[in-house]
Amino acid sequence: MTKILMVCLGNICRSPLAEGILKSKVNGETIFVDSAGTGAWHSGSLPDKRSIAIAKKYGIDLTSQRARVFSPEDFDHFDHIYVMDQSNYKTVCRLAPNEKALEKVQLILNEIYPDKNMEVPDPYYGGDSGFDDVYQMLNEACEKIKMKIENA
Repeated sequence: MTKILMVCLGNICRSPLAEGILKSKVNGETIFVDSAGTGAWHSGSLPDKRSIAIAKKYGIDLTSQRARVFSPEDFDHFDHIYVMDQSNYKTVCRLAPNEKALEKVQLILNEIYPDKNMEVPDPYYGGDSGFDDVYQMLNEACEKIKMKIENA
């Protein structure tokens, strides 16, 4: 089974959306998808209501998700760790126990813009349209991830 982790700051906006989008595209019996945040202040909380709403608009239910904090043990449990921005990339990489673990970490938008190191903007303060924009970016990246895994 391939295991994929999506990571953002609070685990209530971007990474829950990425988790839900990818889960909706793949076979859950062969691909496990989860999400986490580098900050702990939302631990145990549902995703942001705007993330829930935009996912629902596209037929995806995020209400079973609860925010959790990324931990160094995640390197042992996941094959791929996709982060949403440079800040979270640096935070996750600092926790990597070795080079092999570091190789698992990448910016999610590099799937659609290779080596550009583009960031998924945090929609938290950007109004409702920001969530739709983020959904579209993540949907495209998750489609590439799905294709990559299926063709591996």
